[in-house]
Amino acid sequence: MKSKSLWFLGRKEVGFREEEVNISRGDEILVETLYSGISHGTERLIYRGEVAEGLQLDSSVKTIKGRFPFPVKYGYSNVGKVVETGEKVSALQKGDVIFAFNPHETNYMISEKEAVKLPVEITPLHGVFIASLETAINVVLDSGIKLGESVVIFGQGTVGLFIMQLVRKSGADKIFTVDKIEKRRDTSLMFGADFSFDPDSDNLSAVIMELTDGIGADVVIEASGSPSALNNAIKLAAFQGQVVVVSWYGTKPVTLNLGAEFHRKRIKIKSSQVSFVDPALTPRWSIKRRMALALKLLPMLNLDELVSLSRIYPFEEAEEAFEMLDKKPEEALQVIFSYV
Repeated sequence: MKSKSLWFLGRKEVGFREEEVNISRGDEILVETLYSGISHGTERLIYRGEVAEGLQLDSSVKTIKGRFPFPVKYGYSNVGKVVETGEKVSALQKGDVIFAFNPHETNYMISEKEAVKLPVEITPLHGVFIASLETAINVVLDSGIKLGESVVIFGQGTVGLFIMQLVRKSGADKIFTVDKIEKRRDTSLMFGADFSFDPDSDNLSAVIMELTDGIGADVVIEASGSPSALNNAIKLAAFQGQVVVVSWYGTKPVTLNLGAEFHRKRIKIKSSQVSFVDPALTPRWSIKRRMALALKLLPMLNLDELVSLSRIYPFEEAEEAFEMLDKKPEEALQVIFSYV
């Protein structure tokens, strides 16, 4: 079967390539894509050519092909329908709808164990948010947020909005969000944030201190993709507070002012990356358990509102979609490709 795949070919250049996909092993399934979601942070960096040359591809996503910076077939949020199964496949059958960490393409072949069957309560369109929700779950696990703590979240894109909702479920007392885009700040408040600010607001640090009774934020989560946000995050953190960095900045330089509050406040900066679970949790938490939690939580969140703030493009209009994401990111919370 012929499949059309999206490739990043050069700086701000995407195109399609045809590939032959057929089942070659008994444990494989052939999938016809229904929807796929763009990772706004990572894929925009790739599109702009802001990924270091020679950087290793994510080994946890086996279907990614090529090399950084170009050419590369990239993407990891795909919902499709099983159209054929190998003779050893037992848990899936023709017609099942699955989620897979797979790039943007019309058809693909993966092993049965790499597919996640969607529960009936999750629609195929909503399924494209699974990858973002799993990232958000990993952030909350990494952050170790405790009951009654104050949390600041920089960035209210799809991942940031999921983080905010999960932080509320984790027992945070006060939740502050920060984003440049007014519509996202409004959405954040609608979804449950206590306060939402523009990062350029006057005296933001003083305001957070006042609203936390002079303590500051116990946890600050940086999910904006903006390198300058890290300095602000340090300023807002409480004594012995923690800054959790979700953003991947690519080749964009990050300059930190570590000569002021950082040392005296004994602030901890921690990376959160979804390919792995915190080693301290692995005796109890596996990637499989994390995915099961994502499937359970997804129907409980504000999915219809997320879709209403998203923009759906026919797969054939991928070039237009990435151009919009590059030049006018405020116009869509999430960009989704439709193949139906």
